[in-house]
Amino acid sequence: MTNHTLTNSEQLFSASKKYIPGGVNSPVRAFNSVGGTPVFIKRAKGAYLFDENDNSYVDLINSWGPMILGHAHPEVIKAVTEQIQHSFTYGTPTAKELEMAKLICEMVPDLDIVRMVNSGTEACMSAIRLARGYTGKKKIIKFAGCYHGHHDSFLVQAGSGALTLGSPNSPGVPEETASNTLIASYNDLESVRALFDLHDDIACVIIEPVAGNMGCIVPEEGFLSGIKELCHRNGALFVLDEVMTGFRLAPGGAQQLFDIRADIICFGKIIGGGMPVGAFGGKREIFEHLAPLGPVYQAGTLSGNPVAMSAGIATLTILKDNPSIYVDLEETVKTLHKELDTILDEKGIDHTINSIGSMISIFYLEGQVKSFSDAKSTNTKLFSRIFHHGLKSGIYMPPSNYESWFLGQGIGEVEIEKILNTFRTF
Repeated sequence: MTNHTLTNSEQLFSASKKYIPGGVNSPVRAFNSVGGTPVFIKRAKGAYLFDENDNSYVDLINSWGPMILGHAHPEVIKAVTEQIQHSFTYGTPTAKELEMAKLICEMVPDLDIVRMVNSGTEACMSAIRLARGYTGKKKIIKFAGCYHGHHDSFLVQAGSGALTLGSPNSPGVPEETASNTLIASYNDLESVRALFDLHDDIACVIIEPVAGNMGCIVPEEGFLSGIKELCHRNGALFVLDEVMTGFRLAPGGAQQLFDIRADIICFGKIIGGGMPVGAFGGKREIFEHLAPLGPVYQAGTLSGNPVAMSAGIATLTILKDNPSIYVDLEETVKTLHKELDTILDEKGIDHTINSIGSMISIFYLEGQVKSFSDAKSTNTKLFSRIFHHGLKSGIYMPPSNYESWFLGQGIGEVEIEKILNTFRTF
């Protein structure tokens, strides 16, 4: 077993804390959930990350989802390199925006129209603004444990009772904003129905079709279609947050995999091939309410910038032309699921494993995990020990037990065996 050292990372983290809040530009990177020093990555290739000391790690997060083709894919690199010679951004319409929009609409079932933005957070916040503008209603329903970015409307937790209005879970979020966000329980259709029974001013329900921010949690049969039915019966829109699942679970995302059609869909991550990007799209009649066609305002200087479009077009084209990528990744996850289950059973470690497509999570607890209340019972102290054992063994897992693994192309028998051996030697 390789003993990975963190000398340069420790020095960089110490220096970063002087100039960057907490030393990081996104909180999970600080390793607060697992302790220790964050690993500073210098480069990546294929299925591997390389830190500042040139230690290598099998990458199980793939930048939290975007790198489904693995790191530094030559066709994506070529597309970006060709574009940057012509400048990074123009602030004007480009042919590449049209090409990207057409490609997304061709791949996602029944998607009429799409607007590019710069992040998944921006896509989701714009989607609920459009839903409110279209319906004339102000409340939204989200699910405990689902994450849709750091916009005020989403940083809300359940109140003291099962059917109360939401309350802020971050300072800086006004109570009056949080009060317009209602919290339901994932995989509990009755909790959604109860909220509709109590409130007649719900504009939309927004949900991750497969949860990835409380660990990987898969929707039970009929859950998503039941939400859509409740939405339409009550004059609300059904919004799918496919920032993680879009183009990851299938070429057409969760809409294709679960044969479900949303009114508005949010995208990010994979559609930029690793570049900062987001998008939201849906039914034409709804998007005719969006500026400049309608009164609901949304704008962005860098939206649809040609570098991100180039990376996204190259990535989506490869996925569209090579559906075997999905088959191979799914088979890899099935192998990991089965073998990890056996190893943890042999060690007598309480656990449950959830997986779908190229996403997988291990929860260290007894019983099934179908919602955030289930996931919260996971043994985070045990996870922290396993995480650091993984780092020393050359495996980079998400530094939180509430985040899914995301596999990328390039992971093969050697990498699978390295992952399994990490758990065998724990």
